[in-house]
Amino acid sequence: MDRDGIKDILPHREPMLLLDKVSLEDDISIGQYTVRGDEFFLQGHFPGNPVVPGVILCEMLAQSACLLTGLHQAGDETYTPYFTGMDNVRFKHKVVPGDTVMFRCSLTRKKEPFYFIEGSGSVGETLCVSGKLSFAVVKDTEK
Repeated sequence: MDRDGIKDILPHREPMLLLDKVSLEDDISIGQYTVRGDEFFLQGHFPGNPVVPGVILCEMLAQSACLLTGLHQAGDETYTPYFTGMDNVRFKHKVVPGDTVMFRCSLTRKKEPFYFIEGSGSVGETLCVSGKLSFAVVKDTEK
């Protein structure tokens, strides 16, 4: 699915929608983002040597992971996924403008409203980020 399809599921909007495409298959999501170079998070990180911050890579990974929580099956109800934890997050290689990062996430366990996911992000064959994430999916009380 493209950005419009992602917006039908996730509550994120520009400039914090950090996925270009996602495909879902059973309990696996594959997300993709191409770093253009003009993103807000590259301003000042670092002048003359732009590198995607680790926290942004975690957010990209999380957005791909959140698509596994069933938000798209909520019907008329609206839900928000909230981070509850990140474990064993490792950064193995930097991500720079021009790179296309592929995020692969798999649902390892769920005990509603909690979801536990393992994921990684790579540029080509190079692993850039990996970790375990958890979320609480909470029904919105206001629309």
